[in-house]
Amino acid sequence: MQRLASILIIIFIFSLFSFQTKAQTVINKIAVFAPLYIDSAFEGNNYKLGNNNLPKNMLPGLEFYNGIMMAVDSLKSEGYSFEINIYDTKSSIENINNVLQKNEMKGVGLIIASFNNRNEIKTLSNYAAINNIPIISATYPNDGGISNNHYFVLLNSTLRTHCKELYKFIQHNYAIGHLVYFTRKGATENFIQSIFSEMSRTTPAIPLKIKTVELTDSFSTKQITDYLDSNKHNTIICGSLDEAFGLRLIKTVNTLKNYRAVLIGMPTWDVLIPDDATVETVYSTPFYYAKNSTLYNAISTKYRQTFNQHATDMLLKGYEAMYYFSHLYFEYGSELMFKHLSENKYNLFNQFNILPNKNTNNNINYYENYKLYFIKKSGSSIKAVN
Repeated sequence: MQRLASILIIIFIFSLFSFQTKAQTVINKIAVFAPLYIDSAFEGNNYKLGNNNLPKNMLPGLEFYNGIMMAVDSLKSEGYSFEINIYDTKSSIENINNVLQKNEMKGVGLIIASFNNRNEIKTLSNYAAINNIPIISATYPNDGGISNNHYFVLLNSTLRTHCKELYKFIQHNYAIGHLVYFTRKGATENFIQSIFSEMSRTTPAIPLKIKTVELTDSFSTKQITDYLDSNKHNTIICGSLDEAFGLRLIKTVNTLKNYRAVLIGMPTWDVLIPDDATVETVYSTPFYYAKNSTLYNAISTKYRQTFNQHATDMLLKGYEAMYYFSHLYFEYGSELMFKHLSENKYNLFNQFNILPNKNTNNNINYYENYKLYFIKKSGSSIKAVN
């Protein structure tokens, strides 16, 4: 925790001043926005949390920032010259609105952002569109109601994309057997179910024969087994993003030793599945970080040696977004990079398939990453199956 306090002090310094990677004339300028919550950690210039009191809401933004800075070091070692400004989206003084009003973004050619609030997305993306600046949204919460914005790039695929690809995945891998779709009441649940219904109507292949069951949040084990077949392989689909509902379903299915089953979950299940869950579970994600890869081990080792911390997915997302898109910006410029978003010549862990997301009038809403990985987890085993 002492090291985390030191990291926060470094962030505090960098949030007040931009810096250049070389002392020569700056060619490129990049802005990074992340929820760092500096105000809650400092009173004036004094760190006030102590060594054992770092709030959990600070950790994702802190890890993302650390990943950004590790990528800056990598780019420096490759000889690139650029200026980078770090902004805390939760700052009372240097928040998004104040930064834009003070014209601090003049000359910026690329924006990389980690949002955790839908309202922040609209403000910054509108500015990016007006000023023709690519803005890379690297984390949830997705599109934030963006439309008609040719400069907004969404790496975290939308729920619609996840559900459509999930339907195709089930078609390809689990069409034969007993399929049950468990859901609950709710607007999001209705939206998810509507996508599955749409896919059943429009698929060129044979539609899935799925039994849909609506449950209450306090459903019993018997209410699950009533719809399963002990003589067949059961494909159990969760049609809700509600974490309590999803976790209850996971735990319930894991008690059913007399049923052969696979559990198909939502994209939020990457952090929901308990380590002791043994039933084979599949979920989709645009980000897959193979823990046995050479690059992962190199980054993880360096991070552990520097900060005595384990590398997290947020750290890797920051590193990958900064490294990949900065390279595209340096090579092609802020306008031309859109022709090269899916080249993958600078990819690290993940491949991207970034294409225009279009509305019913065939106009571009924004650019979206349509590449998804399907992760299969059983006990301690985690692997991508596509």
